[in-house]
Amino acid sequence: MSEQNSADKLVGSDRVLAVLAELARHPDGIGLEEMARAVASPKPTVHRALAALRRAGFAAQHGHGRYVLGDEFLRMAFAHHEARPDHVRVMPVLKALCDRYGETAHYAVLDGPSVVYRSKLDPASGAVRLTSVVGGRNPAHCTAVGKVLLADALPTREAVEAWAAGRTLERPTERSIGTVEELHAELARIREQGYATDDQENEPGVNCVAVAAYLTSPTVPSGAISVSGLAYRTPLKRLIDDLPAIRAIVSGEEHS
Repeated sequence: MSEQNSADKLVGSDRVLAVLAELARHPDGIGLEEMARAVASPKPTVHRALAALRRAGFAAQHGHGRYVLGDEFLRMAFAHHEARPDHVRVMPVLKALCDRYGETAHYAVLDGPSVVYRSKLDPASGAVRLTSVVGGRNPAHCTAVGKVLLADALPTREAVEAWAAGRTLERPTERSIGTVEELHAELARIREQGYATDDQENEPGVNCVAVAAYLTSPTVPSGAISVSGLAYRTPLKRLIDDLPAIRAIVSGEEHS
């Protein structure tokens, strides 16, 4: 009986977590019926999960019966994010890059086939409205931050093949890499030159240059830092030509 109760509790907690994750996908709120469909559970069960989340402050109910993430969950998430060592250490670097180029700077880490943006800083004025958000993902093989990290993680063709096995490489634009052969050749170039570019491969009209960041280890990159801008305003060649300054800022040798 005790084992059965433990299993039931595990299922229940999994369901609560699924409801919490679904809430995060609906900043404008979601109704009970829609939530029940989304998590494939009966309405009374979902209602109990939402009630538990509300008691903890992780969910709130607004007008018309719609549910959103609660303020306590947001407080905890942002407090955790702000306290992360890599986030704290990288913010002066992102600010220096924003100030120098008047463009958006990112810090991202590799997670399987994707990059996850840990930090992002827009310039005070003239910011490009990019699809990237803190906590968001993009395909690693068509972003500069992703490619510079893949170059370190996938040193051989066999490693690239294993990483790409069983799935099709997404092509958000006509410039995106779409085959293992192309990706292997690109990663070899990146290892040789020490930086990666995104020449409108993830978003049309937006280019980017990225270098590895060693925030927690002198030999293993903790993530990658990039400068992204509109191609007509900040040409890729300008960023490449200014790589010594970008590297100096990222390494901490220069913050101005």
